[in-house]
Amino acid sequence: MISSADYPVVDTQSRSGVSWAAIFAGAAGAAAISLLLVVLGAGLGFAATSPWADEGASAKALGISTIVWLLLTQIIASGMGGYIAGRLRVKWANLHGDEVYFRDTAHGFLSWAVATLVTAMLVLGTAGNIVGAGASAATQAAGMTAAAGGAAASNASDESLDYFVDGLFRGEGPAPVSDDAANGVAARILAKGLAGDGALAPEDRAYLAQLVAQRTRLSQPEAEARVDQVMAQVQQLKTDAKQAADTAAKVAAWTALWTFVALLCGAFFASLAALYGGRRRDQVQWLEGDYVAHRTIQR
Repeated sequence: MISSADYPVVDTQSRSGVSWAAIFAGAAGAAAISLLLVVLGAGLGFAATSPWADEGASAKALGISTIVWLLLTQIIASGMGGYIAGRLRVKWANLHGDEVYFRDTAHGFLSWAVATLVTAMLVLGTAGNIVGAGASAATQAAGMTAAAGGAAASNASDESLDYFVDGLFRGEGPAPVSDDAANGVAARILAKGLAGDGALAPEDRAYLAQLVAQRTRLSQPEAEARVDQVMAQVQQLKTDAKQAADTAAKVAAWTALWTFVALLCGAFFASLAALYGGRRRDQVQWLEGDYVAHRTIQR
């Protein structure tokens, strides 16, 4: 049980329990300190990285250090803001200690909430300006690309049918077509296999090997081996792209989770620091009466 404080002034029950001036002062301090620490962390991060391969901090080390710095930023900035809000709040007289405890905690939490909302509004405002500029540019370009869009849609539809059109004229042996035409046929066959389960159909594999043998003077088995090798390389590229997408999704998820943890730590330390600052505020001794008169005479 927290003991009640002995105050020389009696509070009225109609007085508000919220000191908004103290809350806004703490929020301003927290936002400013957070900005300073973020700028410092960005500078340290740029100093630790290098544009050259195999130099500077690794991606894993950089990610861990970013998470740690985000946690420290929230703890330091929110704690300082909460302490300022608790130390500057209005004194509450003749209140039970538990009520003072709650009000101090609430002041720290509110200072953290105001600072977080202000920061979020600034970030969203900057992003909104960027999006607005992009929308304006897109509107200006819309008239120029309208006609091209219809042509592109028609071309995309035609290309999706090219593979089946090639199959209409496919014979027992490779057709005597030019190199560009053969390259187009091969590209469409590889794309068809890649879009499916990653393997070529037997008839596509045989026909593609015939095209390769005709233009490279390789034997049929050697041409089939080359087709299998190229298809394996293309499939590896697809696998690498999927792994990169999965890694990006995991990074985004972990970033969101650690940001949540950092904000939660900020709210906790802001409330705790406001409680400490409020207790320090209540322990301040007022200089009144004979002591003040004695000090005045000495001066």
